[in-house]
Amino acid sequence: MNIALDLSVVIAAYNSANTLGECLAALEKSTIRPTECIVVLDGAADDSEAVAQGYGVRVITLHERQGPAHARNVGLRLAQGNLVLFLDADVSIHSDAIPRILEHFRQDSSLDAVFGAYDDSPAATAFVSQYRNLLHCFTHRTAHPNACTFWAGCGAVRKEAFLRCGGLDERYGRPAVEDIEFGLRLHAAGGRLLLDPAIQAKHLKCWGLASMIKTDVFDRGIPWTRLILRSGQMPDDLNLRWTQRISVALSFLSVAALAFGSYKTTIGCVLALLCLNLPFLSFLWVRRGTWFVLGALPVHFLFHFYSGIAFGLGLGSHLLSTFRGSQSEATTEEVP
Repeated sequence: MNIALDLSVVIAAYNSANTLGECLAALEKSTIRPTECIVVLDGAADDSEAVAQGYGVRVITLHERQGPAHARNVGLRLAQGNLVLFLDADVSIHSDAIPRILEHFRQDSSLDAVFGAYDDSPAATAFVSQYRNLLHCFTHRTAHPNACTFWAGCGAVRKEAFLRCGGLDERYGRPAVEDIEFGLRLHAAGGRLLLDPAIQAKHLKCWGLASMIKTDVFDRGIPWTRLILRSGQMPDDLNLRWTQRISVALSFLSVAALAFGSYKTTIGCVLALLCLNLPFLSFLWVRRGTWFVLGALPVHFLFHFYSGIAFGLGLGSHLLSTFRGSQSEATTEEVP
């Protein structure tokens, strides 16, 4: 028996007035319109409410910022559709994204979630923005279609499956890896997740080098490392594939070799790093040309180097948390 599919869109927004309008305008241009759109303002202090109301969508205003995990949970519970598409407030989906999403769920009744990727034409023209968004685009385009994680930037899930798994972990009080954690939990419970890079959205965010490093270290690297250590899961996919792990090790080894004056070792490590990342560099060359690739080389090296630092910080944080937990248990046991 085929069950009718009704898709609601939930957008969690925090001070997103400068991009929310374009996000909502793209929804209006979709070849299939969603049943409804709910914008959850996570304690916003700008004109996001006025922007959302201008598009006639339902607006839920939370008076205290609690993070996108909480905002998305609120939006999903209020959604009328049996499918919910999460969108970031700084993405603009392609007109065929919703039809592709619905088709996947129609064709496969066992599918619990599907998510897409950024396109290769990010809105911001600054070099770091182009690099950062193209890296995300390439990572999703070359990942395994049978996914074990989820992306809430442009990802849809069956409402029943979402609620059955307990939704997003609201202990993530800021943007972090709450969607990845949910995907791992859903997959571990036997859920099926699909990555279809043909479901595309344009990223509207403008990155700077400092904001990229801060996000990758504190909002991605450290919490993702702690999640890996806590769950015991390190899938060979996305940013965790074996080539990326070796690239991180090579970046550190090349710096150490240079510090000790071993120039041959340094050159060898750099060449090995280039070989491992040749598919991504080729991707950049086809889309942006030789000069862009040359500019991306030091940035990509830096990306791997600070990713290694983030892993070390995440490991230290995890060990400290584990030690404190064991000490607390020991103290409790000693109390008569």
